[in-house]
Amino acid sequence: MLQPLLKGVAKTWLAGLLLLLPLALTVSVLAWLFGIVYRLVGPGSPVGSLFALLGYPFSRHSELSYLIGIVAMLGVIYLLGLLVQLGLRRPWMQWVGGTVRRIPLVGNLYEVSERFVGTLQKSPRADVAAMRPVWCFFGGGGAAVLGLAPNPEPMQIDGRVYVAVLVPTAPVPIGGALLYAPAEWVREADIGVERLTAIYVSMGMTAPPSPRPPAAVAADESAR
Repeated sequence: MLQPLLKGVAKTWLAGLLLLLPLALTVSVLAWLFGIVYRLVGPGSPVGSLFALLGYPFSRHSELSYLIGIVAMLGVIYLLGLLVQLGLRRPWMQWVGGTVRRIPLVGNLYEVSERFVGTLQKSPRADVAAMRPVWCFFGGGGAAVLGLAPNPEPMQIDGRVYVAVLVPTAPVPIGGALLYAPAEWVREADIGVERLTAIYVSMGMTAPPSPRPPAAVAADESAR
């Protein structure tokens, strides 16, 4: 009699724990990141001392000078952003990058950092949105695969026209096998990238629309 009661209590407690766990993990990660940032730029860190030094002419109080220094640094970064919007990014990169790259070892570290920041600025969603969903019929009329055409321009392989088709194997972020299929195997799919992603996320439970017949596709292409 006691054992089923304990199992029921444990099951209920576990359900509450699982409901609370994502929020608890999120708060824990944020607290951990805040601790790292505080150790790097807090009042007792070398960077924090620099902030305090920037604010020292305006206030002799250490904490207030630290806050003034942070505000001053944020203002400098904002001014740099204005310069970037005014089109001065290229001269800045040429001057700073050209100077730092001449320094041994430091130049290599700067180049690696520049590439890392470049990957953060690049949006993979924008690249995927530029692709167009297509149907690929293997053998011309066999198995149908819903994929993405990353490049609208066809290419010649051994005198035959081929089209690049990305067949997703992971929906978020989208990745998969890149195939070069004969152009006559590939047809436009009347769906957007969001619908295609939903189909792959649902593992096929969301049904795609029926492919349009080749005659209709050819009529649309001739109309364009």
